[in-house]
Amino acid sequence: MQGPRTPESHELKQVVDFLNSNLRQDNKWPITSEYPTALSQSNIHNMSIICEDEKIIAHAVLKTLVIKTPIAIFKVGAIGSVVTDPDHRHLGYSTKNIEKCIELAKEQECDVVVLWTDQFDFYRKMGFELAGYDYSYVIENETPIKNKDLRFVTGNNVDPAALQKLYSQHTVHALRTNEDFKQFLKIPNSNLYTAWDKQNQIVAYAVEGKGLDLINYVHEWAGQTPALIDLFNYIHQQKKQTLTVMTPAHSKNLHQQLGAQAAMTHQGYLGMLKLINKTQLLVKIKKAFRAEGLDLIVFEEQNGKIVFGYGMDLYTLDNEADLIQILFGPLDIHALDFMSAEAKEKLSKLLPMPLWIWGWDSI
Repeated sequence: MQGPRTPESHELKQVVDFLNSNLRQDNKWPITSEYPTALSQSNIHNMSIICEDEKIIAHAVLKTLVIKTPIAIFKVGAIGSVVTDPDHRHLGYSTKNIEKCIELAKEQECDVVVLWTDQFDFYRKMGFELAGYDYSYVIENETPIKNKDLRFVTGNNVDPAALQKLYSQHTVHALRTNEDFKQFLKIPNSNLYTAWDKQNQIVAYAVEGKGLDLINYVHEWAGQTPALIDLFNYIHQQKKQTLTVMTPAHSKNLHQQLGAQAAMTHQGYLGMLKLINKTQLLVKIKKAFRAEGLDLIVFEEQNGKIVFGYGMDLYTLDNEADLIQILFGPLDIHALDFMSAEAKEKLSKLLPMPLWIWGWDSI
């Protein structure tokens, strides 16, 4: 067994062939077309493979994201395409590749890493925990479109710069380039819907599907709430199927509007998160609190434990999983019965911090 290690440039085709045969056997397209910014030559330094007799038998990849929020800028490492050849499973190879990706994320000064999985117990052994928020609204009933002046278009032939302009208005988003949008628009089964005003200006967009994933899920959108609601209803009318819209917790206006018409609402998690640079992250948190005039904030690691609170009103956390759920949710500061009312008031000014990864950025 050799590795885990980073593939050489000439091995990229072998990596892609391995992933296609294990993750996309009967597909009409290569897996690289679904994840163009992660499974690419430019990101080969963030791949981890294990080989046996010069044959790849396990793989994982890291994609780094710089996430801008109103509180701070976070660097997040997203881990995906974790797979081991069926004849070599249950030997710890996936664990080794994930550990390699975590090392790479640390080297690139990520604050946290995130992955999406249903194998919760397996990943908890490596320090991951379900955290953050993900709200899903299920649209079943047809709702009339309110703004009759809007024109709706189905199709991916849209200027990436126009999408970038709308996307950058989000208060929480990963930094992207126009080239990123150009690549995302080529993803198979990634269906773009847009809304245009009477001046022929794009006012909203929504994306449903992404390769074999997120079918009938709107996982990415941008624009003002009224136009988005009309656009979602247009998509539902076009598909004539149940449509689920995924939203972050901080989209308050959209929550209110979708909640009023959705047949069902589900609160889930952003993903499984792991802190990998606590010192750097805690510095960012304290800086954000102090920018709000809360100078006596305390968030420190001492003897392997986290001491936090305000002024002399301090508390200790033994479990890192509790810390990540306090920082990003779903633990509510107000629900912590061991904390004083004053400390709750101070800490809840910024906690939980908004964190969201849009669908096109997920891997």
